[in-house]
Amino acid sequence: MVAQTSFLSGKWVFVLYGVGAVLLLVFAVIVLNFGMIYIRALFSGAKVTIMELIALHLRRVPAGLIVDNRITAVRSGLPLSIDDLSTHFMAGGNVPMVVLALIAAKKAGINLVFDRACAIDLATKGTSKSVIEAVRTSINPRVIDCPTRTEHKVTIDGVAKDGIVVKARALVTVRSNLDRFVGGATEETIIARVGEGIVSTIGSSATYKELLENPHRISKTVLDKALDANTAYEILSLDIADVEVGENIGAKLQAEQAEANKLIAQAHAEVRRTVAVAMEQEMTARVTEMRALVVEAEAKIPMGMAAALRAGNLGFMN
Repeated sequence: MVAQTSFLSGKWVFVLYGVGAVLLLVFAVIVLNFGMIYIRALFSGAKVTIMELIALHLRRVPAGLIVDNRITAVRSGLPLSIDDLSTHFMAGGNVPMVVLALIAAKKAGINLVFDRACAIDLATKGTSKSVIEAVRTSINPRVIDCPTRTEHKVTIDGVAKDGIVVKARALVTVRSNLDRFVGGATEETIIARVGEGIVSTIGSSATYKELLENPHRISKTVLDKALDANTAYEILSLDIADVEVGENIGAKLQAEQAEANKLIAQAHAEVRRTVAVAMEQEMTARVTEMRALVVEAEAKIPMGMAAALRAGNLGFMN
């Protein structure tokens, strides 16, 4: 009985040693994987729990990336949680870019919340833009050429009422509107609207001289149309960088119209000439026909005289 009790006691000791070894192994794995991350977060004032680190590992989220960006955010005064950052990462977002954008917005006094920054980041994914660029453009406005310089087009052309072509080039200063950045129209829409406004203003001018004397009239008229409505940008200013005089479209059109009228008149004259020639030919044919009838009548006279002589109606002396 004593031997059996000793055996059971030894068995439990062995089990306890096994459990302790397993726990020690688990602890060693946790320390090896998360020890430095935990210590770094602890001494940076952005404390995380071991359970949060394990949860990140189980969700296949890089714990180092999330913790480092949380440290950066917390040290900058942004109380972002591990759950917020990991959720955005799993949604396919760029966590470092969002954190940098939030820090830049906070330093510049711009009201940008985490959810808005995440939405902008996801909306610009796969494009040439990013959330940090949106914030930077909101801080430092950018200048857009209108039209976009290409090999074949460097100005926007319009025709004044006097028929003179006026060529203009504008510089549009815009700032990102973070509240409308998601779902708002892009800078291509701004360029198209500004171009339409310039053409409309030139076309409503009585003469090209008005635009050369006061180019500010173009920018003022265009800005009054609220071209930045429903776009991702806010137009701060519109400056006419260059105004040139082109060809005289009015005179060219009048010359072309005169040439067309001349061709039409020539065509009408040709029709009348053709009709006259046809009538002349018809009259000639009718004269020939009448002459034939006269010759025929003259040929019947001798036959009539002979018949009268035979009938005794006409004497020889007659």
